[in-house]
Amino acid sequence: MNLNRDEAIKLVKAIISEEIDKDIDVKMAVPALYLDSLREIVAGKINVNIGAQNIHEASSGAFTGEISAKMVKSCGIEWTILGHSERRKLFGETSEIVQNKCISALGEGLNVVICVGEPETVRNNGNHELYVKNQLLDSLPHELNLSDTSKITIAYEPVWAIGTGLTASPEQAQSMHSFIRKQLELRFPSKGLDIPILYGGSMKPGNAFDLLSQNDIDGGLIGGASLQADSFVQIIRRAEEIKK
Repeated sequence: MNLNRDEAIKLVKAIISEEIDKDIDVKMAVPALYLDSLREIVAGKINVNIGAQNIHEASSGAFTGEISAKMVKSCGIEWTILGHSERRKLFGETSEIVQNKCISALGEGLNVVICVGEPETVRNNGNHELYVKNQLLDSLPHELNLSDTSKITIAYEPVWAIGTGLTASPEQAQSMHSFIRKQLELRFPSKGLDIPILYGGSMKPGNAFDLLSQNDIDGGLIGGASLQADSFVQIIRRAEEIKK
């Protein structure tokens, strides 16, 4: 919940004014109020697009203030984030709710970024893998058409390393990403290797290269560093260096 409309437009224009390698996918999840405006601004940029930060699980109804997958789709938007750590923590979203949202989104043909990640107490207790496994499997639809796996991306957010002063090392991040990859392979034997896994733990220009160089980290879910064009573009540059 950052930036007014003019500030958001200025930020997106500054980002897309930069030359971005065609092999790098840049997605920007924006406040619902700006979906239409910002989608029009990036129109024509093949590897840059706009998405929603959240949707409601119902397709319509008496849910004042919420937006549905159908509404998002009708605005020409192709994807949404689901189960972001802030939604889970601050708004009480359970994995069951995230699963229902995922079913709704996929039903409308939207792509989804499903977020998972453990808090500090769970990490300290050594239960982080079991916690993330349960969160992951409970957030995915139990009956999922294999063709829909191409519409799914997973984002790992170590909640203990976001805004706490603590930092997940590239090795810690890779370890959890490798674990998530194994769970995806078990869940979708023929498709698990193809599902992208993003890292969302305070990625910045200074640590992006080391994180993105890890075998099972396919990209970043960028938080505060995405609010400044310079820092966001620098992270894109690190990704381009690795692609080369």
